[in-house]
Amino acid sequence: MNLKIAVLSGDGIGPEVTLQAKKALYAIGVVYNHEFVFEDAYIGAIAIEKTGKPLPEQTLNLCRNTDSILFGAIGDPKYDNDPNAKVRPEQGLLKLRKELGLFANIRPIKAYPKLMGSSPIKKEVLQGTDFVVYRELNGGMYFGEKTTNEAGTYASDLCEYNEDEIAKIAHLAFKAAQSRRKKVTLVDKANVMETSRLWRRVVTEIAKEYPEVTLECLYVDNAAMQIIVNPRQFDILLTDNLFGDILSDEASVISGSIGLMSSASIGDSHSLFEPIHGCYTEAKDKNIANPIASILSVALLLEHFGLITESKKVIAAVEKAILSNVVTVDLKVDSQFGTNEVGDFISNCILNEGDSYFKKDFVQIGQSTIV
Repeated sequence: MNLKIAVLSGDGIGPEVTLQAKKALYAIGVVYNHEFVFEDAYIGAIAIEKTGKPLPEQTLNLCRNTDSILFGAIGDPKYDNDPNAKVRPEQGLLKLRKELGLFANIRPIKAYPKLMGSSPIKKEVLQGTDFVVYRELNGGMYFGEKTTNEAGTYASDLCEYNEDEIAKIAHLAFKAAQSRRKKVTLVDKANVMETSRLWRRVVTEIAKEYPEVTLECLYVDNAAMQIIVNPRQFDILLTDNLFGDILSDEASVISGSIGLMSSASIGDSHSLFEPIHGCYTEAKDKNIANPIASILSVALLLEHFGLITESKKVIAAVEKAILSNVVTVDLKVDSQFGTNEVGDFISNCILNEGDSYFKKDFVQIGQSTIV
């Protein structure tokens, strides 16, 4: 298979972790005889700096004419600390999602046995946790009309949804549940919000088309609690844009680090794959950022294009790194391995069968063993 991939590394640690994802894809290409052609473009704060726009037309046109997008991170503290800024890096990503019709964000949540000590949640609570968040990505409060009065003393954000927007992602969620544990949990605030009541009506009706899948409904405040006290109960968690954003970030504590959290944004004709950890500017150029989320996003990309064996190969290589303690400091405080070393280890694991590519004794004492 030949794929042309737009690479939007973005800001902060984005370029560093995206480089490791590209290494993994290159390794997959070598092993399985695929060709991945990368073309870089600006987005976010770096795009504002270079062009004055968070999403330049050149970047948008590239994304429209490639097979998929590998995304890094966007953001910069100077915009976060300036509430009056009219142009912000995040506007670039929101516009990209809208322009490409990326309506579904898919975020796997998994507890790795080796890393359970890194999570603040008790091991006995975490064991067996494996669910996926399906977050609607093109509607809701993030895209509704926004108003502020001249004095700056009043502001509003309109939350809007229609039946079609809800139905599209609901069908994806139910289809995913059919190949998993056959359970969908709808998260809403139907006791208060009209949009949530619409979600519940539409999803309940769609559930009838999937009789083998069980549907349950939870209010978002209860769901936030249940993710912490009993995460194993979830299989597919379906929700709107705002709730999905918050809950999936909350769920990152299950794995032990947000640096393990990958995501796929899917539309009818386009797809984008990214870690969810943000720009983490404090770690920029220090070789300490965790690249695993970006590499696992590659696994999602491969799965999306039907390369299931290749996707599993990436996941196996990541799990080998975790089992071998070849991880960054967010997962092991005394780790001697950095962003590049972890990326090299994983790509070498893809390229080489067995353990011949590293020396176990050196890994145990924290020495770099990549060859």
